[in-house]
Amino acid sequence: MRRARRATRPPPGLPTPLQPARAIRAAAAAADRPVWFPGEREREERWRERGAERRRKAAPPSPPPLPLSPLSGNPPPAHLDGSLPGDYGFDPLRLGSDPDLLKWFAQAELIHGRLAMTAVAGILFPAIATKAGGASIPEWYESNKIFTDAHPGFPFAANAFVTLLLSGWVETKRLMDIRNPGSQGDGSFLGVTTDFQSPKGTGYPGGRFFDPLGMSAGPKFEEYKVKEIKNGRLAMLAMVGFDAAYKATGKGPIDALVDHIQTGSSFATNGVSLPLYHP
Repeated sequence: MRRARRATRPPPGLPTPLQPARAIRAAAAAADRPVWFPGEREREERWRERGAERRRKAAPPSPPPLPLSPLSGNPPPAHLDGSLPGDYGFDPLRLGSDPDLLKWFAQAELIHGRLAMTAVAGILFPAIATKAGGASIPEWYESNKIFTDAHPGFPFAANAFVTLLLSGWVETKRLMDIRNPGSQGDGSFLGVTTDFQSPKGTGYPGGRFFDPLGMSAGPKFEEYKVKEIKNGRLAMLAMVGFDAAYKATGKGPIDALVDHIQTGSSFATNGVSLPLYHP
C-alpha cells in the first residue's frame, strides 16, 4: 500500500490538488527568469553606470543655488531667479513680485547707482585735491550756491527747471525702452538715438558714446554688470553717509574723516545719528 501511494504522487514541479495556483505561478516565474551566466550581473552594473554617466554629461549644467536671504535665511522668492545682475534673492517686502515693476526697479537701481558713483567721484576727488593743496574747490554742498551767486542771471529756479525738463525727457525715453526694448534706437531724434539701441539689453546702450573701449563685447561683460551694480549700491550708501556727515558736522567727507581720526567721534556720539544721545 505504501509503494502504491508513492506512485500516485505527481512529479516535482507539477501542481498538486491542494495548491495548484501557487505552483503554476512559481513555474511561470521560473520560465520567465533570464538565464544567469558568470559575470553577467557585473557587466549589467557597468552598463548602467556608463549610461548614467553619459546622461550626466549630456544634461546641461544646473545653475548654482542662490544664497539664502541674509535676513530670514529662507530661499529667495520665486520672482528672483538669479537672472538679474547682482540678484541675491533679497526682497523682504516683495516689491518686485510684479514683473513690470521688477523691470522698472532693476533699471532704477542701475541708473541711481551710476549717478551715485559719478557723484561720489565728483565729491571725493575735488576734496582730496583741495586737502592736498593742489586746488581750491568748494565742497559739494556749497558748489551750487557759489555757482548761483556767480551767475545771477541764471538763478536756481531756472537751473532746476532745465534739469527737470531734460531729465524728464530722458526718463520718458528710458521708460519707453523698458516697455519696448530697442524702440528708442530708431534715429528719430536728429539721428543721434541710433547709437542708443542697447544691443546688450535695456540699460546697456553701449556704442561709441557709452562704450568707446568696446568692453561690452568681451567675454567678461556679465561679470562687469555684476561689479557695476555692486559698486553702484556701495556708492548710494556712501552718498547717504556723506549727507549724514554734513548734517552732523557741517563738513565734507574728507574733513569729517580727519576729525574722526583725530578726535575719535563717531555716529554714536555726534548727536545727529542718534538724536536722543548727547554726550
